[in-house]
Amino acid sequence: MKAKAVHKLGDEELTIEVDNLRKKLFELKTQGVTEKIQNTSQYGKIRKDIARLLTEQTVRSKA
Repeated sequence: MKAKAVHKLGDEELTIEVDNLRKKLFELKTQGVTEKIQNTSQYGKIRKDIARLLTEQTVRSKA
């Protein structure tokens, strides 16, 4: 998810997207325990997307 796309999301959409990405990261971690993951770079991508969304939420709450 690009920063421009994050800026366009509403407040509720940010919260929903963070929840979805956290669930996806959890599922990916559990999948890593039970079977071999082909693309391990997904961990970092999802974590960076979560950080982008949380940063945007923080900026909006201070403004």
